[in-house]
Amino acid sequence: MVLQAVTDADLTALFTGARTCTLTATTTQGPYYFDADKIRSDIREDKQGAKLRLALQVQDSETCKPIPHAVVEIWHCDAGGLYSGAEAASGGGGGTPPVGGIPPTGGTPPTGGTPPAGGGATDLVPTDDKRYLRGAQVTNQRGIVEFTTIWPGWYRGRTVHVHVMVHVGNEKTLTTQLMFDETLNSAVMATEPYVRRTGRDTFNDGDYIYRPSMLLKVTKARDGYVGCIVLNADPDHDGV
Repeated sequence: MVLQAVTDADLTALFTGARTCTLTATTTQGPYYFDADKIRSDIREDKQGAKLRLALQVQDSETCKPIPHAVVEIWHCDAGGLYSGAEAASGGGGGTPPVGGIPPTGGTPPTGGTPPAGGGATDLVPTDDKRYLRGAQVTNQRGIVEFTTIWPGWYRGRTVHVHVMVHVGNEKTLTTQLMFDETLNSAVMATEPYVRRTGRDTFNDGDYIYRPSMLLKVTKARDGYVGCIVLNADPDHDGV
């Protein structure tokens, strides 16, 4: 089935089966987050990779009603495992990863379910002026935002993932991560430019953050992939 996912009607079909009112699992923001101050839907810039359209719907975990006017940020690495604003650290090119980070090309990946020390709770101070694969959008009346990006690459110690942060009002209401079915990861990693990197060491079942609820519902589109998920936030912070 081929879908373009450019209208609300298309998105309705994609969100079928992805809907839940269970509070979305939270994670640390990781070592490579900073406010990129980029309100935009297409975050690819010059980065090459499999086109990925992301449709995210934010709703209240108690009422199951959409949350309009929320700011949704996403960020992730490129096909080579690099993060903009932190290329030296994320690429192992002589830089020192921030506290709580995992060197993508060196060091020992974490084991079991314990995140690295520090958890990456502090915002990164960018060390370069790149801002690719980072952006934010404001939810519409249905609580939906859309981004155009590429399928993320991988780095040592982590499965393929996208970081997401939801702001409601002036607060960081939800910080989580999105993952992909490993069959799809394998298919994408066998294509250019991903295939140039070998030795991927961590998959969903060995990732210390991965949970099945973080899996995007992904559909093959004419020019790439479309992924969607419902994010259930807790604006009043009562844990429900």
